[in-house]
Amino acid sequence: MSIPSTREKSVETVSEKDEDLLTPPDGGRGWLIVFGSFLGLFSIFGYNYSWGIYLNYYNKNVYVGNMSQLSWIGSICVSLFFVLGPINQLVISRMGYKYMLVTGTVLCTAALILASFAQQVWHIFLTQGVLFGFGASFVWFPCIGAPQQWFSERRGLAVGLAMSGSGIGGLCISNISQAVINNLGYRWALRINGIIVFVLLSIASLLVRPLGTSKQTGGNGQLISWYLFKNPMFSIMFVHGLITTFGYMTPFFLLSSHANFLGLDPWVGTNLSAIMSAVNAASRICTGYMGDRIGRFNSLFLCTFMAGVCCLAIWINVHDQATIWVFAVLYGFFGGGYIALFPTVQPQVVGLEHISPAVGLLYFTNLFGYMFGTPIASALINRSSPPRYEDGAIWAGVTVIVGSLFAGWLRVQKAGWKFVKV
Repeated sequence: MSIPSTREKSVETVSEKDEDLLTPPDGGRGWLIVFGSFLGLFSIFGYNYSWGIYLNYYNKNVYVGNMSQLSWIGSICVSLFFVLGPINQLVISRMGYKYMLVTGTVLCTAALILASFAQQVWHIFLTQGVLFGFGASFVWFPCIGAPQQWFSERRGLAVGLAMSGSGIGGLCISNISQAVINNLGYRWALRINGIIVFVLLSIASLLVRPLGTSKQTGGNGQLISWYLFKNPMFSIMFVHGLITTFGYMTPFFLLSSHANFLGLDPWVGTNLSAIMSAVNAASRICTGYMGDRIGRFNSLFLCTFMAGVCCLAIWINVHDQATIWVFAVLYGFFGGGYIALFPTVQPQVVGLEHISPAVGLLYFTNLFGYMFGTPIASALINRSSPPRYEDGAIWAGVTVIVGSLFAGWLRVQKAGWKFVKV
């Protein structure tokens, strides 16, 4: 555990030594918490990462000519994963993790089942977009908050394992969805996804629990914890998350359509999201462990920066099957590292005593980036004929790299310019 600098020893910033007030066990029941969180994230992100398959099918076969409206649904959905952010601590204190997860189970399952009966685009918007996204918010915050609390020295590995559920979920659900669509139709694919979500989230509801009480992790107990912005490191981290998310999901949503535009084998477009999800899952475990070994702040900057470089150096030059696979693998790895490492540094910035409101505010930034990032990229791509996917790659690369510079600033704030484990 690194020694905190003097600027962190203020009322607003709890030092890492103070984290030990809750004494994370670094094992034991904590591994059940990780498993439950894995299942929760598998469920909500498994569906989200497979949205591209539904998007392509809807655009070609069901709601033909409505691409501009359909492209908003995935962005609306994933952005609403974080809608509870500003009042996260209030919801936790009123409901607790158990009933938050039960609520998410009901809403997410209902969203997919209702979507299977949709007849118009606005039905899909309300079900697969708004209802599922809102329900997933009740799943996301317990599943990302709990592993942070139960681990200290192994926090990177624990969070990485929990968050690998999203990548593995994307791999599994994408293939299941495509297979069911091909054999039974998209309506049954939605129903089967709904059943999977119900079963897995029910198990997560039984397993995921916080380490301490809501008072122990709830900071100053304010409705919206504005006092956290008095901590310079928290403010930098807030901006880092805000900017990076405007570009992060763009490749996941648009790479399949890029492959189709290039005239590649349809198998490529179908499996790109699945392969990226698989690499993403492996990356979250590897980079989480790497963060424990060489420093979480160091690793966060490195992975975020390299994800942006991949967009500008590789995706912008994709013209054949080989380069699109290279980009999918490398971006899946570094992008997964960014997602896994972002939560691991949060307790080191604010302390476990403030973790619930901090998680809420930090992930609320994702709402704006995930909602508007991909539609902006789509607009840039389609402003000319034929579409220029290079413009989408530039948008994603620039936003992620700019976000990485704030991750670098955060690392310097933590330990200065010397290369040390931090």
